[in-house]
Amino acid sequence: MNPRIHLPAAVAPLPTDQLLSLVENRTTFALDTFELSIFETHQKALRVPLRLDGLALTTMLRGKKVMHLPGRPAFDYLPGESVVVGEAERMEIDFPEACACRPTQCLAVAIAPDTIRHTVDLLNERYPRAEAHTPWALAGPEHAHLTNTPELTGALERLVAVARTPDAAKDVLAGFTLQELLVRLMQTQARELIFHDYARHLTTHRFAAVVAYIKQHLAENLSVDKLSAVACMSKATFFRVFKREFGLTPVEYIIRERLGEAKRLLRQPLASVAEVCLRAGFNNLSHFQALFKKYEGVTPGTYKRQPY
Repeated sequence: MNPRIHLPAAVAPLPTDQLLSLVENRTTFALDTFELSIFETHQKALRVPLRLDGLALTTMLRGKKVMHLPGRPAFDYLPGESVVVGEAERMEIDFPEACACRPTQCLAVAIAPDTIRHTVDLLNERYPRAEAHTPWALAGPEHAHLTNTPELTGALERLVAVARTPDAAKDVLAGFTLQELLVRLMQTQARELIFHDYARHLTTHRFAAVVAYIKQHLAENLSVDKLSAVACMSKATFFRVFKREFGLTPVEYIIRERLGEAKRLLRQPLASVAEVCLRAGFNNLSHFQALFKKYEGVTPGTYKRQPY
């Protein structure tokens, strides 16, 4: 079973008679600090070139693309994922499954460099990260392809809503929302870096050591007191900086890790839901079932019965 995907609110595809092109038809909303484009493709195509002005955050809404970016292997691009494209970077895109009945649809937010610089400088000045040698910044190409988090998706959805509103003050509103989007993007990239590649950073980043400890003791009682000691921080500072850096609290991260372990265990044919609950670190079956339903959209029993 695929992981639950996080998508902004749906944007209806254009009727065929309103399309200027069947391949990467572009609808644009231009504001002071960014340009929002909605791209739609209604027929199969290969190696379609595209270049955006400014650094751009793109997010797939429908269908499937195959992305060809400079210096890296081609990869599938699916709904619930985002790709950060460098300023004036040339893309080539395949649309292997697009058709009139199944168009692809993608959002692209092109952001002016000065806007990015202002947000990054503000964060580094007022809200520094845990490690001085890793200041706030957009990560490089190795972390350009992301799985959307609920927080990033929510910020993107609000930005789309502001861009499409007729409100006379929308440029002011968009400025604040764009800053939030940039923060959520950097937090999402930080999660990719530390949560998924923590072993490379154990000696250089205190939160990598915290992640390693959580993974090694997932079924045990994990107190914030103990985790803050691993990070060599006070409890209050650890809690505040962890949430600032990753966009979720240590407790929320532990829950998500335990749910990930529960999903792995539920795929084992002989494991009962009650057994999985305990092995994944949950002490209360009802609480486990409620959390699983909240985060995954189905109960543990339903998840276990589904094909993988």
